[in-house]
Amino acid sequence: MKLVFAILLFVLNSYAKKQFNVGVLYWSMNIEGQVAMRHGLESQAALLNKSAKSSGASTIKIIPLVAGDGEEGIKNQVQQFETLVTQRVDLIIVQPTDNAALSGALKKANKAKIPVIAYDQYIIGGKLDSFITSNNYQAGHMAGEYLAKKFKSGRKIKLVLVQYPKVSSTIDRVDGLFDALKKHKRSYEIITTYEAVEPKAGREVGQKILNSFPKKGSIDAIFTINDGGGLSVVEELVKAGRREIIHATVDGDPNSIENIKAGNLTVINSAQFCAELGRQAIIQGYDLLNKKE
Repeated sequence: MKLVFAILLFVLNSYAKKQFNVGVLYWSMNIEGQVAMRHGLESQAALLNKSAKSSGASTIKIIPLVAGDGEEGIKNQVQQFETLVTQRVDLIIVQPTDNAALSGALKKANKAKIPVIAYDQYIIGGKLDSFITSNNYQAGHMAGEYLAKKFKSGRKIKLVLVQYPKVSSTIDRVDGLFDALKKHKRSYEIITTYEAVEPKAGREVGQKILNSFPKKGSIDAIFTINDGGGLSVVEELVKAGRREIIHATVDGDPNSIENIKAGNLTVINSAQFCAELGRQAIIQGYDLLNKKE
């Protein structure tokens, strides 16, 4: 009788529902779009868990880690990624801080047979089980088309570029911008470039622009690759009274939309659905863990 009970208990345990450990590597909590991505992911995880508990299916435990901004953030995320591999989590979801820097960590996850999903931007080298992103090229292209039509034909546009060439999403936006200007045969000059994706760097860039180009008319337009840095750039220029400059950007932050309405430099903002990126990442991850196609 004891033997029968032991066998029955073993069988029941083998079919017991499982809790999947999902390591989620976030980039920054200082960029509103990325905060929205996190909210979308974690709110969807809560919905999946609610449904799983009612049906007896496996649930998800989110292990959240935030890299932070700048070069230190990139280093942090590499370490965080490798720690999750060592812990042998069931799945890693990552918003990469750098396309190339995470290559080694991704290959370690591949070797450990831990599935990896990237959202917003990809990782060069290694294998991703899924990659989820917006049409970033189109976002930049729309900005370029607007700028091309904003200025009189024959005028060379004096353009300042605020970029972040470490990740695919922002590179695609810049490519789209340039291609649109070329498509419309617009003459332009990149008079300088800066890097900023978050508020602190954006404020610093705003001050640098004012110091380098103190005369009105020295800049026609500024393109920022996101609102994380772009909002602070605009704030600095508005405070200095540089309303002759027009600003194109990407993300669709509500504060940037208010700038458009108020006439505060920004004339176009190509919105992306940030929360949906997070939602789709965890939905695809959960399906992958449950071996759904």
